[in-house]
Amino acid sequence: MHVTGRINKVAKQLIINGGGINVEDIIRVARLGLPVSISSEALQSVERSRVMLEKLVDNNAVVYGITTGFGRFSDVNISREDAIELQKNLIASHAAAVGEPLPEEVVRAALLLRLNALARGYSGVRPLLVKQLVDLLNTGITPVIPEQGSLGASGDLAPLSHLALVLSGQGEAFYKGKRMSGAEALSAAGLEPLTLLEKEGLALINGTQIMTAIGSLAYHDAVNLLKAALITAALTLEAQLAVPDAFDPLIAEVRPYSGHQHTAAAIISLLEGSSLIGSDRRKVQDAYSLRCIPQVHGATLNALDYVKSILDVEINSVNDNPMLFPDENKVLSGGNFHGQPVAQAMDFLAIAVSELGSIAERRIERLVNPALSGLPPFLVKEGGLNSGLMIAQYTAASLVSENKVFCHPASVDSIPSSANQEDHVSMGATAARKARKVVDNTARVIGIELLVAAQAVDFRGAENLGRGTSAAYRMLREDIDFLEKDRILYPIIEQAVEMVTSGRLVEVVGKEVNL
Repeated sequence: MHVTGRINKVAKQLIINGGGINVEDIIRVARLGLPVSISSEALQSVERSRVMLEKLVDNNAVVYGITTGFGRFSDVNISREDAIELQKNLIASHAAAVGEPLPEEVVRAALLLRLNALARGYSGVRPLLVKQLVDLLNTGITPVIPEQGSLGASGDLAPLSHLALVLSGQGEAFYKGKRMSGAEALSAAGLEPLTLLEKEGLALINGTQIMTAIGSLAYHDAVNLLKAALITAALTLEAQLAVPDAFDPLIAEVRPYSGHQHTAAAIISLLEGSSLIGSDRRKVQDAYSLRCIPQVHGATLNALDYVKSILDVEINSVNDNPMLFPDENKVLSGGNFHGQPVAQAMDFLAIAVSELGSIAERRIERLVNPALSGLPPFLVKEGGLNSGLMIAQYTAASLVSENKVFCHPASVDSIPSSANQEDHVSMGATAARKARKVVDNTARVIGIELLVAAQAVDFRGAENLGRGTSAAYRMLREDIDFLEKDRILYPIIEQAVEMVTSGRLVEVVGKEVNL
């Protein structure tokens, strides 16, 4: 489940120079198929680090991963004659991921991110290798990468090894809709398999590209989801004849979180012109799921801003090991492959997005519960004979409860590996996979709120909606009729969810109000 096609291609290709790309660029390449190229300046930087590496090899220098083994075997020297065999063995032995293949968009994002990191010119690979990554993206060869097996340090070793296999004509790949061997995919696209030389295998797999790819896509979808949740929340406010005082900017001024301020302003814009909001003069204030929308949705917005700040850095970072610094004539071993920053951000993303679903489910309950809404039970005529939207709320509750399981943080876990040489790991890929699942689940909850709120406002008078909410209502009613009596619900729910996940809801309403 993801947003499709809602970002315009602003250029005919994305030029890679080792920095300056963002989540939107990742979406253009991973989902929309934007071609990539690598700048001449980046190729020169790559060449400089390769020249330095080859001098080290010529001088028989002892350098981790180049003339030594890996992990616990870092104290085992490898002869120059065995250096290429070392890289081949590394990829073969580390390609141990299991489970279902990652979505092709995730793998394409990972290819782009690895290319961008190598293009910085600190990894010691040949220009030929980065050009091969460009070719994989532009020809549409997508390595088959099982989703499980990463500890998030030393990077996403196991899954990235499956990516590296295809470069050398091994493993499996998707090409033009078919799954085939890596050798067949390269041949079909007119490419030659690559023999990995010194350091190149290690440079391909020692990084955070899987967790960052999944996380970037999840973040992008969460931003769309947050805007959609504002729209569905506003529809619910009207169906509940809510008191508008909670959205007064004076409240936000005295507790000035930017997310709160933005959320309250967006709700006011969505409700502009509504004759439903505030129409029940007996009400003084509403339940928290209505009154505290600025505080809860706003906190999610603030959290997403934090996640973006982490992704912006990681996307444009060098995170393999060791790194070569030609200007300083240094080879340094460190821990930039450790995924802790991304892991914590992904856990935060999961928690923040989960709360959008949690509060939305409570709003759904208020709509279908006649004791809380003042509307017909489960929003259907002839209740008893018809169950209406009773079970839609059950489904939302199930998704919210599942999210609570996924929100247990992965980044607080660690398990030693490589004979305790790698004794603290981030579990970043696990955190990212969980976050993506929470985003998908929450999108379904928001889709259900859209469906239920539209049904509710029909009992209030849809002609009385605000400027933004009326646009959402009209869009929904173009595809989904008012539920006069019971019918099979799941196709209707999926239609409403698609309006959220495709970005269509946000796009239509965004033409009327600033979200």
